[in-house]
Amino acid sequence: MGKPTGFMEYKRKTAKERPPQERIQDWQMFHPVQSAEEICPQAARCMSCGTPFCHGGVNWKGVSSGCPLGNLIPEWNDLVYRGQYREAWERLSATSPFPEFTAMVCPALCEGACTLGLNDEPVTIKEIERFIVETAWERGWVKPKPPKTRIGKKVAVVGSGPAGLAAAWKLNSLGIDVTVYEKSELPGGLLTFGIPNMKLPKKVVARRIKFLKDEGITFICNTDVGKDLDIESLSSYDAVLLCGGAGQPRDLSVEGRTLEGIYFAVPFLADATRRVLAGDTSSRPLEGKHVFIIGGGDTGNDCVATSIRQGAASVVQLEIMPRLPEKRAEDNPWPRWPFVLKTDYGQQESIALFGYDPRRFCTTTASFIGENGHIKAIETMEVEWVVENGRRIPKPISESKKVYPADLVLIAMGFVGAETYLPIALGVEFGKTHATNKPGIFAAGDMRTGQSLVVRAIRDGLDAALEVANYLGLV
Repeated sequence: MGKPTGFMEYKRKTAKERPPQERIQDWQMFHPVQSAEEICPQAARCMSCGTPFCHGGVNWKGVSSGCPLGNLIPEWNDLVYRGQYREAWERLSATSPFPEFTAMVCPALCEGACTLGLNDEPVTIKEIERFIVETAWERGWVKPKPPKTRIGKKVAVVGSGPAGLAAAWKLNSLGIDVTVYEKSELPGGLLTFGIPNMKLPKKVVARRIKFLKDEGITFICNTDVGKDLDIESLSSYDAVLLCGGAGQPRDLSVEGRTLEGIYFAVPFLADATRRVLAGDTSSRPLEGKHVFIIGGGDTGNDCVATSIRQGAASVVQLEIMPRLPEKRAEDNPWPRWPFVLKTDYGQQESIALFGYDPRRFCTTTASFIGENGHIKAIETMEVEWVVENGRRIPKPISESKKVYPADLVLIAMGFVGAETYLPIALGVEFGKTHATNKPGIFAAGDMRTGQSLVVRAIRDGLDAALEVANYLGLV
């Protein structure tokens, strides 16, 4: 490395985020890109370790470690430190088709596996990646490269989320004519409608979509294959790749569930994004309302931040799991992903605005209470995690029941899988590979694996594209 002692000389430093009281007034990005002067010392912290676990992308006993894309992280860290930004961009783009997405929304599995994390804070890999990609866009290095020749093969990609986009990009680069079908009015899947603008600006997604169009990919929106478009229309393609997202949200069955005012999280977030895209950034539809969010993950946190911007009088986030430790537990060793407490941007904003962390750990919903058919209150109950028959399960504590006023409840409990109507209509079944039981029909991303991370969906889309290409006799 250019600075062998850098990890001893420089401390981890991330970009200074916009203050919560300022950023909750708008829907703009809250985490800026670091300057070259700030980022170079951070790149110098990379240790040039003999085995760079950061880009390993392995799975140990069901827990990921390192980047699933195999990004050449130590190499571009060194190039950034030396000021060779274009070369760093070439290294990054050699393995990652959409680094601007992962640099903003990936939880940074690479940082969890960073060797420096053994006894210090890990390298700011995610921030360095974002500096590289934004520098490349600003300096005009990101240029469309349409294939020089087309081979006369056609592939339909159904779904334009991260897996569908990655697969379309790879297939197109091989000279295949690719058509991407998207049921929403804009491409991008959850990148467009599932992640709030302040976390992933929609202009960043639109910029990449335009790039893909300039490379020759065709996008057909407002078309739900299997509903708006008859499946027989797919027979004109040489292969079909199903990349629909995890569209079946996990529900809960408690008294009062059918009351008005109880919604799933993603449609709520999508509606908020559509308001922003339409220029409606000042309305406050939740003014004075008490909001409860059921689910303590990233989607729940996005709902916290969105509710605050829409004027909620209070926001509470119920999390059935226990509070995570501040540091790695003994049974969670490096280089596995560190299961430690993280206070994300929405929770930070709640603390700044309301004076409290919105999360209520080891708490579940006992019932919903209504008035005139609409949610009026929520009854919560604490749980104790116990081991029974070798499994940890939540045991309700009946005497802990409490009732709180609630005007809106958002269910953010994850997903049970993708929508099934299209696979059923096609008569396909999924296996261990991307190929289905029907020749010429493949699957990738959440459609195949279930709910997962953007970076894993990209990886799965790239792998699926190669399997499709092999079927077409190209690789």
